[in-house]
Amino acid sequence: MAPFHTAWHHRSLILRLARREIDARYRGSVLGIVWAVLTPILMLAVYTFVFSVVFRARWGTAGESNSEFALLLFSGLILFNVLGECLNRAPGLLLENVSYIKKVVFPLEILPVVALVGALFNAGIGFVILMVFHLLTAGLPPVTTLLLPMVLVPLCLTTLGLTCFFASVGVFLRDVRQVVGVGVTVLMFLSPIFYPISAIPEDIRPILHLNPMTAILEQSKELLFWGHVPSLSHWLLATLGSWGVAWLGHLWFMKTRRGFADVV
Repeated sequence: MAPFHTAWHHRSLILRLARREIDARYRGSVLGIVWAVLTPILMLAVYTFVFSVVFRARWGTAGESNSEFALLLFSGLILFNVLGECLNRAPGLLLENVSYIKKVVFPLEILPVVALVGALFNAGIGFVILMVFHLLTAGLPPVTTLLLPMVLVPLCLTTLGLTCFFASVGVFLRDVRQVVGVGVTVLMFLSPIFYPISAIPEDIRPILHLNPMTAILEQSKELLFWGHVPSLSHWLLATLGSWGVAWLGHLWFMKTRRGFADVV
């Protein structure tokens, strides 16, 4: 339970640091935090045009329109960006906070949690935009939307574990930043964001299911658009697996943190 104990024990410090990061991200710009709303809307428009108009991708639902495709696409991008944003930051996370490494009393293990909180803030704005878009184009979303936090649990645990691991490795091996950047892009296109998993040949689907985002994205669409509650056994299995990732990542981070000061 170490990852959860750490987050709870330092919760006030985590929230302060996350708020400072969010403020710093938009400080000095003319529109300020409005960019947090405009950026996902612009990306949604680009991806929708490219995949639904140019490539004519479809999810296979009856009478599917470009707006419905955009909703499905946007929901997947919001969830994937939680993982993608944290992973892209992870290799340089500690190197950006060298002053904290040299402070013996500072709990370095909270930095991955701070990055996750910042990513969840952006995801929250994205979901507000998604719900407004859903109301305007398709009416009220199904009541199962209220169960979306179920999907966020394994997503957050997996993200936290991987961020801890790559944040630690990034201190000792600077090349990992380039590898992670490419890996995140590959993972995005190997996730069922732009296409349904039914579009993949059956003999390849088991490989796709090794991607931790596959189950999370499929379950989120069941909840947000089709009103189906995911299998409890599948959700428990995914949660246990993601907890294992979080625990191992935290363990690796704590075992290697003694060498951070010597490297930086």
